[in-house]
Amino acid sequence: MLSTTTLHSLPPPPSSSKKPLLPPLPNPHLFSHPSSLLLELCSNPTELRRLLPAVIKHGLFFEHVLQTKLVSLFSRFGALREASLVFSDVADRSDELHHSLLKGHCHHSPLPLSLSFFLSMRRADVRTSVHNFTYLLKACADASDLPRGREIHSLLVSSGFSSNVFAMTAVVNMYAKCRRIEDARKMFDRMPVRDLVAWNAVVSGYAQNGLAADALAMVGRMQEDGIRPDSITLVSALPACADARRLEVAKSVHAFAVRAGVDGLVNVSTALVDCYCKCGAVGTARKVFDRLRGKNAVSWNSMIDGYARSGDAEEAMRLFDRMSGAGVEATEVTVLALLSACAELGDLEEGRKVHRLLLSIGLESNVSVMNALITMYSKCKRPDLAAEVFDSLQSKTVVTWNAMISGFSQNGRADEALKSFYEMRRRNVNPDSFTFVSVIPAIADISVVRRAKWIHGYAVRSCFDRNIFVATALVDLYAKCGGVGLARKLFDSLDERHVTTWNAMIDGYGTHGYAETAIELFEEMKRSPAEPNDVTFLCVLSACAHSGLVEEGKRQFESMRKDYGIEPVMDHYGTMVDLLGRAGLLDKAWDFIERMPIEPGISVYGAMLGACRIHKNVKLGEEAARRLFELEPEEGGYHVALANIYANASMWDDVARVRKLMEATGLQKTPGCSFFELGNKVHTFYSGSTNHPHSKQIYARLDTLLDEIRAIGYVPDTEPIHDVESDVKEQLLAAHSEKLAIAFALINTRPGATIQIKKNLRVCRDCHAATKFISRATGREIIVRDMQRFHHFKDGLCSCGDYW
Repeated sequence: MLSTTTLHSLPPPPSSSKKPLLPPLPNPHLFSHPSSLLLELCSNPTELRRLLPAVIKHGLFFEHVLQTKLVSLFSRFGALREASLVFSDVADRSDELHHSLLKGHCHHSPLPLSLSFFLSMRRADVRTSVHNFTYLLKACADASDLPRGREIHSLLVSSGFSSNVFAMTAVVNMYAKCRRIEDARKMFDRMPVRDLVAWNAVVSGYAQNGLAADALAMVGRMQEDGIRPDSITLVSALPACADARRLEVAKSVHAFAVRAGVDGLVNVSTALVDCYCKCGAVGTARKVFDRLRGKNAVSWNSMIDGYARSGDAEEAMRLFDRMSGAGVEATEVTVLALLSACAELGDLEEGRKVHRLLLSIGLESNVSVMNALITMYSKCKRPDLAAEVFDSLQSKTVVTWNAMISGFSQNGRADEALKSFYEMRRRNVNPDSFTFVSVIPAIADISVVRRAKWIHGYAVRSCFDRNIFVATALVDLYAKCGGVGLARKLFDSLDERHVTTWNAMIDGYGTHGYAETAIELFEEMKRSPAEPNDVTFLCVLSACAHSGLVEEGKRQFESMRKDYGIEPVMDHYGTMVDLLGRAGLLDKAWDFIERMPIEPGISVYGAMLGACRIHKNVKLGEEAARRLFELEPEEGGYHVALANIYANASMWDDVARVRKLMEATGLQKTPGCSFFELGNKVHTFYSGSTNHPHSKQIYARLDTLLDEIRAIGYVPDTEPIHDVESDVKEQLLAAHSEKLAIAFALINTRPGATIQIKKNLRVCRDCHAATKFISRATGREIIVRDMQRFHHFKDGLCSCGDYW
């Protein structure tokens, strides 16, 4: 390894009284010496370092030509420390030697160091070359340092290079990369002569700054000026086509590339593949890809990423296998695309393979890759593995925190999402808009208005409350926390409303049972710039289903296809079955299923089974359950629903058969539980549980409460409970989770305060009736959010109108 000691232990160079005008003549035997010849063959700094001792040993180190060569080679290889040491021992430093070292600094050193060396050149009266400015401008461009770039530009002009095409092209490139495309264009327009490189610089500048239309317009202008685009022009123009989703223009560029004979170049074909993928023409991209010879990693990555982005994750994985078989090594981009594909598929096994792959190629410290890994594990429903990756990272960016918070939130682990958010704040990591969009659903899952107001206030203080994505999430949050009025106030205050903002508000009204208001808002949306999408109609249909507006729902379903050209998907069909089934139109619902143009899925048959349970239809219930057992055999809830249908029809042998089947297959019913937050702590209650610290007080208050509501007309609905005595039935009903939660809330809140409960299952008929009487007896408003909708109980009435 070259060191300061090695160089400075050399004998001093021959002294001279003054610097000659020209460098000394080289030794005539120098160029034939083996050391000199070997220098020409060095291809990396290691080889150069190994050769240097031989140069020193043979007394050639102080030959000016050899010193210049050493400085040039060390600079080219990025070994600036060694280049500087050789440079410092040169007695008569020529201008070319300074230029060579400056080039090395500009390519490999931090910008301040490059500028410092340039200033030392000026102090030494080194003749300025146009290339000095092009090197420095490129360094400023790479560092996006606009102030320094402007200084170099001024110095370039004062040095008389303002008409030099190479220098001014570097100026254009610098301004473009510093995101000052207007200044770049001004400089370009002032150039007296513009060559192809200058045109390419401005085309690339527009494309890199997201101005796709301007980039493509410049390609047209350069042809009008008689400049024929080359492969670099095309590679610059194609990303602009991709950004603008201009498929037809991309095809025109492709045709030009074919006519020009450059379509076979790897960089052009790869740019075409990437462009076609981003324009949604993945099939066309694949044709280009398959014809491409000499595919490199970038080519494979573009095609794999194209499949991953288009949702064809399986083909992305198959293509990666082919890439590995072709001996092409995976890169960071490959891994990111594969992680995206695994996340889309929810394929944990393949995801773990990609995890092992990224470790094998040393990407475990790459923050972007590890963030994608956290997201992949979260989408594969393994937030525990995502948390292990998160905890292992030494360096965490705000994106890392967002990925983990979102992962917990998406997997129903709201408390852990909030804990991560609090820890992020404690570590002084400033949240961004994505942080709020990630944590707000967790707060919505807890469903407490007080917390909704807190995060809204924090968003205001952080100046993100006007961000359309954050604002939309807040509208949705208030609606999901029972504050539909607060949601509407925020909605009305917004200057900008995205389609998702309208959807959130319409859905909020629907889940609260205000279907008419939801439809009125939908009509208002139609008059706005926002165009309804498939989710909009799903929200409208769901609102109709919750309120029994059958004819309105049928009208909206037809309008979706006829007026907006939106083809229904499985969720739309499921909601229509729910609409018809809830209304008791079971035969029509079944006929609707049989006429579906797609194969019915779980949501469709699930809605049918639920309707059969409500309306006690055994025949259709059995058929719906049979289909569900085939589609999702491990879900015990469908067996429970079928058993309840049999029990309501007093078909006890069939009830026993279903229960034995559940026991034999290890299927279990999801236990009902209710949640109530008090003092930042969420209290969980299970039916019949006695493990709460205040169980005695809760059951005592519940006994009193039941006596109070019986006195005003409450009669327990024991019909759903079978195989036990009447008094036991009443005891079982009395211990349902929502009754326990309400009793606890009555004990621990002030008189008149609204009580808000969340339940993980559908509210049963008895609890619904009891809660109406409780609201009347206590004078409290009680809000219950079950798995499907909100129930606002007040003065003995429910907002659902007993239709749920």
